[in-house]
Amino acid sequence: MITGGLTSQPIGHYEFCKRESAECGIRNKSMAPLKLDQQIWNKIVQVNLSVNDRIQPMTDMEIYGQEEYWAYPTTVGDCEDYVLLKQRELAQAGISLSHMLITVVRKPDGEGHAVLTLRTDRGDFILDNLTDEILNWQATDYTYLKRQSDQNTGQWVSIETPSNLVVGSVRR
Repeated sequence: MITGGLTSQPIGHYEFCKRESAECGIRNKSMAPLKLDQQIWNKIVQVNLSVNDRIQPMTDMEIYGQEEYWAYPTTVGDCEDYVLLKQRELAQAGISLSHMLITVVRKPDGEGHAVLTLRTDRGDFILDNLTDEILNWQATDYTYLKRQSDQNTGQWVSIETPSNLVVGSVRR
């Protein structure tokens, strides 16, 4: 996944950071991807399945009476709530936040959605509440828009895709 420069933070994440400021100013030291081994992979699969099973889908409007309220869920939540909980549980298991990035995508139907991108030495993988299967990001049918910076949990970067890359020059 190729990222571009800094971009706007989603409003829900901005509000989350105002409430949970300790979560959003963490500067990451290591930029190297996660070295994936079988034990770590098993933990990732276990957390993904557990959160997907424990949390029942419900919109922010149904839960909080407002759009885009990001929070750690206990029993119900929407896509970004699943992501926050997976990120927290994997961090508690010892995986660096620089390897787990909240990512905003567009589903094929045009609806916005949030997933967790896991940066590894074997590629970037997506943890998603819509499926228990963990897929390489390129194997999904999403359009990737932006994600948390791997350098600072409170900053966001754009994601460059073939459809939005600008050609600098053409060789004849």
